Amino acid sequence: MSLPPGPPLPRPLQALAWTQRPLPYLERCRARYGDAFTLRIMHWGDWVILSDPADVKAVFTAGDAVGVAVANPLLSPVLGPRSVMLLEEPEHLERRKLMLPAFHGGAVQADAEMMAEVARREVGRWPLGEPFELWPRMQEITQEVVLRAVFGLAESRLDGLRERLRRLTAWLNSPGNLALLAAFGPGAMTRSRGYRKAMGPVEEEVLAEARRRRAADPDDDAPPDVVSMLVHARYEDGSPLSERDLRDELVTLLSDGPTSSTLAWAFERLLRNPEVLERTRAEVLAGDDAYLDAVIKETLRLRPPVPVVVRRLLRPRTVAGRELPAGTTVAPCIHLVHRDPATYPEPRRFRPERFLERPPGTYTWIPFGGGVRRCLAAPYAEMEMKRVIRTVLSSVRLEPFERRAEAVRKSAISFAPSRRGLVVAEPIAPAEVTVA
Repeated sequence: MSLPPGPPLPRPLQALAWTQRPLPYLERCRARYGDAFTLRIMHWGDWVILSDPADVKAVFTAGDAVGVAVANPLLSPVLGPRSVMLLEEPEHLERRKLMLPAFHGGAVQADAEMMAEVARREVGRWPLGEPFELWPRMQEITQEVVLRAVFGLAESRLDGLRERLRRLTAWLNSPGNLALLAAFGPGAMTRSRGYRKAMGPVEEEVLAEARRRRAADPDDDAPPDVVSMLVHARYEDGSPLSERDLRDELVTLLSDGPTSSTLAWAFERLLRNPEVLERTRAEVLAGDDAYLDAVIKETLRLRPPVPVVVRRLLRPRTVAGRELPAGTTVAPCIHLVHRDPATYPEPRRFRPERFLERPPGTYTWIPFGGGVRRCLAAPYAEMEMKRVIRTVLSSVRLEPFERRAEAVRKSAISFAPSRRGLVVAEPIAPAEVTVA
């Protein structure tokens, strides 16, 4: 048994490359070593990176019977080991069944107008005629949406948690804290005084609310929300979620960096492609969602929230033509799969039409992962993106503050525009707005 070849750099240098500039590093490695290569990263071990769709399929369809489990040391300190994203089988599937109703079907549609209302209110606060950063404004929208969906509380009761979440988000997005991860590993985050100062108040607030719901009688007339669903959920043996389970699931839901950064990228790409922007605006105002859906899919192709999906083999398995031993970490690479010219001609070009010409492939469009561990909240996130983009394009005209494209900036959980989405908003003429 042997791992595929990879860069010979010392592990500390590979850790630095991975945490600071992972996307160019991945591209250079594929150019030199092919579709499968091994990264040896200090603190995180050896990762076999995969970008051939056949190898991606082999991982996603291996099934838990042959032993594939999540292994993501970057997310674990933030989300917690009891998060549905990090649980191994059979607990993962049991927890997933408990949470699935909150993110599919009627639950998504029920929150659609709330998403639009939150976006309208935020857009109404934007300055007109002067530059401002769009990414933090998208964070305000997505955090407000998730707060309302998860807690269902009156707005005034969310004030304390809202401010605590802002402080936690600022800490996680600090470039200096990524350097801490590179130098000392993921465990350094949980030992950091700054992290505990930011995370501790959030944990206290979410658990206090969970305890209040658990002590109160269920109210059948109350509108549904996620925290009530989790507090009163029961496994097949009748047992409830523990406080640790509740903490990890609620923090996972509140750590909504990927949706806000994807929205920032959607506008960044639209503003650098005026013909795409005008077609999107025209079809949005006409009430047609098909092209908007393609815009979102193309944004997620070019700027996926995370570059890899990380799994650990529990048994030996043949992947990429090699017999890999149990314990090997395999990582289907979203970034490289999405930029394969064999699947996506002109892969660096922002061209939503490609998803009107052909639907996304199961193993060639994987921004939410795949297999039994595909992101639970994917339908919710896509609906939210549609509602927010529709609301913004119907309310203001955006222009880029600078014509040159924004580079990719690494944050703790996702990627964001390097200038934080610097734009100028102008009022839209009333005559331009039609009611579908």
